[in-house]
Amino acid sequence: MVATESDTELARGEAVPSFELPGVDGEYALSDFDDNDAVLVVFTCNHCPYAKAKFDLLNDIAATYDDCAVVGINPNDAEEYPEDSVEKMAAYVERGEVAYDAYLRDESQSVARSYGAVCTPDPFLLRNDEGTFRLAYNGRLDDALNPDDEVTTVYIRDAINSVLAGEPVDIDPGPSRGCSIKWR
Repeated sequence: MVATESDTELARGEAVPSFELPGVDGEYALSDFDDNDAVLVVFTCNHCPYAKAKFDLLNDIAATYDDCAVVGINPNDAEEYPEDSVEKMAAYVERGEVAYDAYLRDESQSVARSYGAVCTPDPFLLRNDEGTFRLAYNGRLDDALNPDDEVTTVYIRDAINSVLAGEPVDIDPGPSRGCSIKWR
């Protein structure tokens, strides 16, 4: 396990790349979430302890916010890391460990590359700007930098609340931290 910090080149306010990916329960496109004011896209996986430590937070956000969809995207090389296969992803969903609005598989890793994602978890909060999704925030979900650290501040809630209120996100707690994406 090597900790890596996010370093996307997408700027706040910039339109983000669209995507169409298979999920554990069907195909999804970013446009499927046009009815949401915000979408939290999180590049994540099943095996990384940093990503697993955020499952409960992401599940709670998905359950709490009606106008913010949570979309997990797993880009890891499942041949080298079988725990990240689509079959294992489906098992996590079936057991309720992952309860996002969608859990998608980026087999080609092209979506992760287009967003500039580098670690799991790597969250990208998108603002729906009249049908164009723009980056509102990319950074830490909370102040727990390591999987076993206690959370005292949840930055992503403040960011989501700002987006849903139509305000700019003015927090910058630093880059997300997690295991490096397992590139092919």
